[in-house]
Amino acid sequence: MADKVLSPRAAAHASVTAVMKSGRYSNLEIDSVLKSNEFSADADRALYTRLVYGVIEKKITLDHIISQYSSRDVKDVDLPTLNALRLGVYQLVFMDKIPDFAAVSESVSTAPAKSKGFVNGVLRSLLRADKKYSLPEGDSAEDMSVRFSASVEVCGILIDSYGAEAAEKILGALAPGRIDLRINTTKISVKEAEELLGTAAENPYLPDVLSVTTLTEATRRGIGEGLWFVQDTASGICTKVLGAMPHERVADTCAAPGGKTFSAAIDMGGAGEVFSFDLHENKLSLIKKTVERLGLSCVAVAERDAREPDPTLCGTCDRVLCDAPCSGIGVLAKKPEIRYKADEGAARLPGIQYDVLCGASEYVKPGGVLVYSTCTLNRRENDEVVSRFLSEHPCFRAVDFEVPAKNGKDLVSHGGMLTIFPHEAGCDGFFVAKMIRN
Repeated sequence: MADKVLSPRAAAHASVTAVMKSGRYSNLEIDSVLKSNEFSADADRALYTRLVYGVIEKKITLDHIISQYSSRDVKDVDLPTLNALRLGVYQLVFMDKIPDFAAVSESVSTAPAKSKGFVNGVLRSLLRADKKYSLPEGDSAEDMSVRFSASVEVCGILIDSYGAEAAEKILGALAPGRIDLRINTTKISVKEAEELLGTAAENPYLPDVLSVTTLTEATRRGIGEGLWFVQDTASGICTKVLGAMPHERVADTCAAPGGKTFSAAIDMGGAGEVFSFDLHENKLSLIKKTVERLGLSCVAVAERDAREPDPTLCGTCDRVLCDAPCSGIGVLAKKPEIRYKADEGAARLPGIQYDVLCGASEYVKPGGVLVYSTCTLNRRENDEVVSRFLSEHPCFRAVDFEVPAKNGKDLVSHGGMLTIFPHEAGCDGFFVAKMIRN
């Protein structure tokens, strides 16, 4: 039974304000609202989701546009009023199927009573100017920050890692897109999933992945029945590189939220052993529930610090995945709030990642495979961590690999390391390195 019924715009305003006040991840807020509130149609659910992600994703750009039409400094506008303006400007400028009158009137309705006139005036000024606005065109971190709505620090990390031209392409591609569903082939065939979802498996890299534009009731029902789960293509590619086989022993040392654990177990046909570890006990219940829903009895879930491996498993695993905690720059499309805080802890992360990788390596048996991955695009957290590990652990060597693509855009590692760029692969940004114990 739904708690209450909200219009998608009112719900979006409440959620955006809640996320910005509390620092909660937007995907968790959205999931909570979709479960507890009743919308009149899938279209309303989709509109709500698009508005929340969109306004948070483009916050800096929206504020820059608002500043060109507001008599008040954006910094002096209270958050509920500012979010009403952001919702209106986002619909007017970035959504082409929303009528102007609806974007203005509905946004004004979400504003506090004292500021409805102000919000109406700013939005109508934008309309009178034919929605024209200016953005900085330079290639500095400051200019990119406004143009792509990411912190100056995040833009600087990308520029330092790959250069200004590549940084611009990366930032331009890190926007909400399709939702990828990994089919649980231990329960249902890809063909059966295609028939249930009414879509074809056309993923260029992963034959058992289907893509949808939104999570409809039918899609959510399939998730609840364990027929599929949400996993971005980049994460699926990482599991493919791991290459888990039936009857092997596999360890996933930083498992939450569990997608790679589930994929590895499915690749094994549910036969073998998968140890799913995570430092945070509060995240393990979600993994356990999903394991049960998917019917993957070969998975054992336990709390463990990856830097302190289980001595009873050391040297016994065929394949080990170390998906290290990272700044998350590659998943800005899924978690847009990271655009403004991905630099937090950046100085200490490489040291933690190195220690986590060293701990994970203890599980690998001679001849076994070790995969290090992150969902960030920061060379200090990626290439440099792996290079340091290899130089200090001569018992491991890097091995090159390829991920063939149906569209001809094969992914090829260099020195055993692969950076997946969103503007090239059409998925999250990711880093994967493959090593073998001699």
